[in-house]
Amino acid sequence: MAPTPAPTRDTVLAALARIAVPGGGDLVSRDLVRALVVEGGQVRFVLETETPDAARALEPVRAQAEAAVAALPGVERVSVALTAHGPAAKAPAAKGEPPSLSIGRHPTPGPNEVPGVKRILAIGSGKGGVGKSTVSSNLAVALAREGWRVGLVDADIYGPSQGRMMGVTKRPSSPDGKIIIPPVAHGVRMISLGLMLPEDEALIWRGPMLMGALQQLMTQVAWGDLDVLIVDMPPGTGDVQLTLCQKFKVTGAIVVSTPQDVALLDARRALKAFETLKTPVLGLVENMSTFVCPKCGHEEPIFGEGGVKAEAEKQGLPFLGALPLAVEVRLSGDGGVPVAATDSPMAEAYRRIARRLIDVLA
Repeated sequence: MAPTPAPTRDTVLAALARIAVPGGGDLVSRDLVRALVVEGGQVRFVLETETPDAARALEPVRAQAEAAVAALPGVERVSVALTAHGPAAKAPAAKGEPPSLSIGRHPTPGPNEVPGVKRILAIGSGKGGVGKSTVSSNLAVALAREGWRVGLVDADIYGPSQGRMMGVTKRPSSPDGKIIIPPVAHGVRMISLGLMLPEDEALIWRGPMLMGALQQLMTQVAWGDLDVLIVDMPPGTGDVQLTLCQKFKVTGAIVVSTPQDVALLDARRALKAFETLKTPVLGLVENMSTFVCPKCGHEEPIFGEGGVKAEAEKQGLPFLGALPLAVEVRLSGDGGVPVAATDSPMAEAYRRIARRLIDVLA
């Protein structure tokens, strides 16, 4: 007798599409399913709602979804979690207006603590355009899928992109005008200045305003207990890098580069900057190592081959892994679902780097 085939992502989604949701529609059409993972006979996913109250009301639906998936052929175990995208509703201020939250100020003196955060990990690059933000978002999601409690700070103040990449569009709430409640996406708590400004508005700030904004994004957010807080740094070696490494206890940094010579030249400057700031470099990541043709699957090293690995060996630093340049990764980021949150083969490259980091940091 032939063994029962393992379930697929499509069969699981088809089962969930038959689960009705109060107010109309189903779990799939209402876009409530997040972080769906199908590994052999084990299935796990998250049902993400707008508020904690909505999550509590959806508990009967969660039980139905768990039972429906468990009944599928080949399913051995099902894990379904309920989570809320935003905070519970708060009473309005006295005049009917929510408390205002101001971001951007001069920095306060002295070092800063981030309560509840075990580790702070900076993701940097010597130059722009090497995919540092893509690596940051996907690595955060990959670590979350490995069971870590993860936060993500978009510290690229002039070019914030993590809101788009993580699929978050709503402005974070603040119950008192001081503490920010971070949105949760794909199992990651995240914050970005881009969520607090119109998408086409430009920031024209001097260094002190940048440094103050970073302090606020780090210390005024209710992160809760985190295993790691990932900070997506701006390119280069400027004010934000100085503020983070001098005012916070940064566990370590990862430098992202492409294999081409000009990128490696700037990556060396980033390595030197972290050395000067006494921030340990945990390793290098080679992004866009090969181009994967979406039609035939052929891989071509269009930016050179093995340059970052050779540089890591030269500097005596760990080489954490190589990531391909693929259309799927770009489409996933633009669509608000990092490829690491999917079951695509492309996600495995990020999972490997996440496991290496856990081994180093644990």
